[in-house]
Amino acid sequence: MPSPILPPIGPDIAQWGRQLTQFLQSNLAKLGFKTDADNPSEDGVILWDREYSYPVVSYNNEFRQIVMEGGHASFIRSTNVTAAAANNAYSITFNSKTNKKYIDRDATNNERIVFEEAGEYLINFTAEITSSSSSDVTFYFWPAKNGTNITGSTMVNVLHNNGATLVVSRSAVFSFDANDYLEAKWAVDSTNGSLNATAATSFSPASPAATLTITRIHGEHAS
Repeated sequence: MPSPILPPIGPDIAQWGRQLTQFLQSNLAKLGFKTDADNPSEDGVILWDREYSYPVVSYNNEFRQIVMEGGHASFIRSTNVTAAAANNAYSITFNSKTNKKYIDRDATNNERIVFEEAGEYLINFTAEITSSSSSDVTFYFWPAKNGTNITGSTMVNVLHNNGATLVVSRSAVFSFDANDYLEAKWAVDSTNGSLNATAATSFSPASPAATLTITRIHGEHAS
């Protein structure tokens, strides 16, 4: 890491002292820039990676990104969700939400959740499923990234009784690039199955038909 250049000592010591004080105030709080010459063999060295615009710390012989606030969001669907036809894929549209940062619904397509920053994200999904049939009703849930279903991600649940209700959930980690979008997809093999939002009672608050919570847990690049 190149050392900062101190003010040169001149004939006026008082002036140099003032320049030195100003220099220290301006530079002591700044991180040094990471260069190709920096060696991560000593743990705990914090530098600024100019190429990727984030801080890194040396650990276990490598520079690893210190993840700054890079995105979180919590969405709910506060009303029932029904399927127009059986065995067809639909995207769940969530309510507009203020509890978000760098992640939001697409302004032109509210079914899409858009990521401003690249990285790995922990996705938590829940749905309250219900059936109005005495026959088995099978529900399917899965994520899609940029319009493509994510392989091996489907969650399948079956309700067996008329009036049965069940909350289903799953958590998983997915990678997204900047401006990628996520859709929460679902299908059901009978239109007697739906996602149920329960009204508040005198003793409990309302329950949403579905929730989606997203937290960025890792940055884009490894150093």
